[in-house]
Amino acid sequence: MTTKVKIVTDSTAYLTPEEIARYDVHVVPLKVIFGTDVYSEGVDITTEEFYRRIARVRTLPTTSLPSKSDFLKVYRELAKRGHPILSIHISSKLSGTVNSAMAARDDLPQARIEIVDSLSVALRMLIPPAAKAARRGQSLSRLKDSIEKLNASISAVGALSTLEYLWKGGRIGVAKALLGTMLRITPVLAFEGGEIKVLAKTRTIHKALDYILELMRERVKKSTPIHVGVVHTHAIEPALALKKEVQANFNCRELDLIELGPVLGTHIGPGFFGLGFYSEHDWQPI
Repeated sequence: MTTKVKIVTDSTAYLTPEEIARYDVHVVPLKVIFGTDVYSEGVDITTEEFYRRIARVRTLPTTSLPSKSDFLKVYRELAKRGHPILSIHISSKLSGTVNSAMAARDDLPQARIEIVDSLSVALRMLIPPAAKAARRGQSLSRLKDSIEKLNASISAVGALSTLEYLWKGGRIGVAKALLGTMLRITPVLAFEGGEIKVLAKTRTIHKALDYILELMRERVKKSTPIHVGVVHTHAIEPALALKKEVQANFNCRELDLIELGPVLGTHIGPGFFGLGFYSEHDWQPI
């Protein structure tokens, strides 16, 4: 009897404890660092605590990737039980997490491990379909191919109410494209191929929301069932408004609302809202 594939991901998928248990997913945490205080995301700092703290500090926190040994611990245990492993992670353009996973895989040549670089902030949207396909018994190689095709089909777009954190963080070059513009803008950003691109420079949150909805209309037909994840970084009001409009205007097979936690909150900063989405037709397990 073939042993089923197990899914490993990292804390930037922002799965709830209930989802982790439901999908039987193994999560390796990244860390967020305030001065000398180091916290494992989802373990010893909550999202609420993070945003409360970031509002009080002058110097932004930093983030740290999991070590090779963090992955080895998880991989060894699963491999010892005979499971093939599909490890799906935060974009390599934002974190070295994928490199740590690859280093751990290389130390376990007898284990069957495949790694997927999400190249996106929409990592969360890959986990439920991967876990469900694995539970149905899909092989490791076919599951990796299926998830990589789905990953290429996901649209991820959002808007920022402030440029302060992008600029202070110094790790996302898109801030340079916005220099010389008025500070009071709400840029609409797309996350494509691991890069952040400026789609529009709107004047208000309402106009940014309209732009996002129009982009969705261009990419999916109104009647097409879609899977949507609305996300935000301590920006619940525009996120709820966006969710309401999406629900009213599209045929949503799935519509989640997620607050992004400490690691992505550090990179993007508070005040971001947006969504990831894909069509029902985009998920066809091979």
